[in-house]
Amino acid sequence: MQQGESIVFQSFRQAMAWLHTWFGLVLGFVLMAAFFFGALSVFDREIDRWAIPATRIEPQPMPSFERVLRPAFERMQPTRAAVDAMRPRVDGAMPERFDTVANWSAYTTHRDPVLALYAGYEVPGAKDPDEWIWAYATIDPRDGAALPDDRLKVGSDFFYPMHYSLTLDWKSLGYWIVGFSALMMLAALVSGVVMHRKLFRELFTFRPGKGGLRSVLDLHNLTGVVALPFHFFFAFTGLLIFAGIYFPIGHTQLHDLHDLHEQAEARETGLPHERAGVPAGLANVDAMVAEAQRRWEAHDKAGEVGFLVLQHVGDANGYVSVYRAGTDRIALVGDGIHFDASTGELIREDPPATPVARVAEFLTGLHLQHFRHWLLRWLYVLGGLAGAVCIATGFVFFVDKRKRQHARQGSQGARLVDALAVATVTGMVVAALGILVANRLLPDDLPARGGWERCAFWAAWALALLHAGWRSAPVARGLANPAWREQCGAIAVLAVAAVALNWVTTGDHLLRTLGAGYWPVAGMDLALLASAALAALAARTLSRRVAATAAGPVRKREAAHA
Repeated sequence: MQQGESIVFQSFRQAMAWLHTWFGLVLGFVLMAAFFFGALSVFDREIDRWAIPATRIEPQPMPSFERVLRPAFERMQPTRAAVDAMRPRVDGAMPERFDTVANWSAYTTHRDPVLALYAGYEVPGAKDPDEWIWAYATIDPRDGAALPDDRLKVGSDFFYPMHYSLTLDWKSLGYWIVGFSALMMLAALVSGVVMHRKLFRELFTFRPGKGGLRSVLDLHNLTGVVALPFHFFFAFTGLLIFAGIYFPIGHTQLHDLHDLHEQAEARETGLPHERAGVPAGLANVDAMVAEAQRRWEAHDKAGEVGFLVLQHVGDANGYVSVYRAGTDRIALVGDGIHFDASTGELIREDPPATPVARVAEFLTGLHLQHFRHWLLRWLYVLGGLAGAVCIATGFVFFVDKRKRQHARQGSQGARLVDALAVATVTGMVVAALGILVANRLLPDDLPARGGWERCAFWAAWALALLHAGWRSAPVARGLANPAWREQCGAIAVLAVAAVALNWVTTGDHLLRTLGAGYWPVAGMDLALLASAALAALAARTLSRRVAATAAGPVRKREAAHA
């Protein structure tokens, strides 16, 4: 098709091929981040322990409220930044201290060595009375000691949000970008199935010996077909999980109806929607937790507490909700049991979910993988990495198929796409390793340490993009971009450096962590070394291909003169 002509498709399959190619190219840059960081997020808590040596302890159960949690809650207050952010939404001056506690909550999982605490406070004079100001803390569940808030949880507070929001929080922009990409991914998957009519043959077809575009296309098809159910399911369930952001009818078009529903629900369940305005004490919460565990055990359910919530603290309408961790099943269940906060009497035990709710719990749980099943978690990692490989090989195939034609036409299109592809594929890995190296190099007492680690990530990624563009000149002549090989070498060096720095700065070398059976840190080091080996192998393979390509014309000239 010549430039300027309209797009005319000779068949439905050809239209699907166009859709698959261009949707995959334009949105592949976002989906690459979603797949790669989604794979890392499967072990986000383990990455946290590697990044914060003070948390390298065994996972702990929900601790005693009276002995550990209550003192920690009582000393919590919003940060100055949170107060300043809230100030424009308040009529009048902000108080020096927030005393009206709307919510105390504590959250943990079976993989968490530390405990996350949240405290919400009502704000006098708030323009929206339903809006609270929040305080956050992380504590050692063994004794309640506060851990520094400026230590970045690289896995759960950075890699995990990167997977679904790109950490672009302004106006929820990142959620919308990833959500739109996931929706278009479903279309690309359907179009890919239409394109590849012989799916079962392609499932068992990989010809690395062919070299060039054939092996790249084989790998693209193989990773796409093998993980097709995984890709489709996770794009679909991801959209379902964030449907409230994409279609916020409850708080916009149906705002009044939403409020009426909450009031009716409060009357039906006995869980008050608002404070009574009458002061009241707090009964023994540990006794309530023990009663909840006894009731779970009576129904043959695991008794680990995952979420503890105190609502309307210090008020006659206060209540305590105890939710089960639910690690014994895939479905994301809570099995909440609720008590009157001032008397400790049982208010409500959540009834069995409806069939529709059970489906929602299963789909959500399967996506968020809170269950205790290590083999399935590793399958998630492989599925995510398969998606990343599928996208990466799609980029390579797109550029290699067009770069010689663009070179003859004098077009820079292939060069631009190749530079972006390098930055998206290898550059993303360089950035992820850059934040890990920075995590081990930065001083422990550095103010705003987490901010510096984030800066290291984005700086490494920006440098990878600049390097990819700077080294992309050969693509305009129909040749390979040496940035692929060079950034693979950088990945190998950075991965080994991260392992060495962990040893030097903490003393937790591989022999020590393997001997102690401490797999969160040992597994991270092993994964980094495996990544270094694969990157070094890729760099060597790319070097050989460049050498073979350069030697081809020489051999032809020698044969012609012979």
